[in-house]
Amino acid sequence: MSPALALGFAAALLVLATLIGVALRRRDGRRRDGGTLHFVPTDADSAELGSRATLVQFSTEMCARCPQVRRLLGAYAAEHEGLRHVEVDLTHRPDLSTRYKVLQTPTTFVVDGSGAVRARFHGVPHRHALTDALATL
Repeated sequence: MSPALALGFAAALLVLATLIGVALRRRDGRRRDGGTLHFVPTDADSAELGSRATLVQFSTEMCARCPQVRRLLGAYAAEHEGLRHVEVDLTHRPDLSTRYKVLQTPTTFVVDGSGAVRARFHGVPHRHALTDALATL
């Protein structure tokens, strides 16, 4: 193989990897829809759904980023009328991780007033992504 061909091949792989990385980064760990999931408020301790929407955070005791997400979602919910933040600790309820298909913590659901999951975020959600998800409700 000639050096020019090898260099061209390496450059093409670099461009492809960069494009995939940019596409994944833009998604912010967000799925556009929550699938067919329906959140049941009794799965969280004495939780009621917000009149407009509810931010449901799934966390565990050993999660390093969960306290940051708890503060972010709590402050965000306090700033918006009809929005509520609920945290579900999967450490004590591992059955819920299977039911809601939670593979990592923190995972956040945006749930409408009827309990339907409208968006889901993996990791720490960005405020603008939360705003975009709530705008669709």
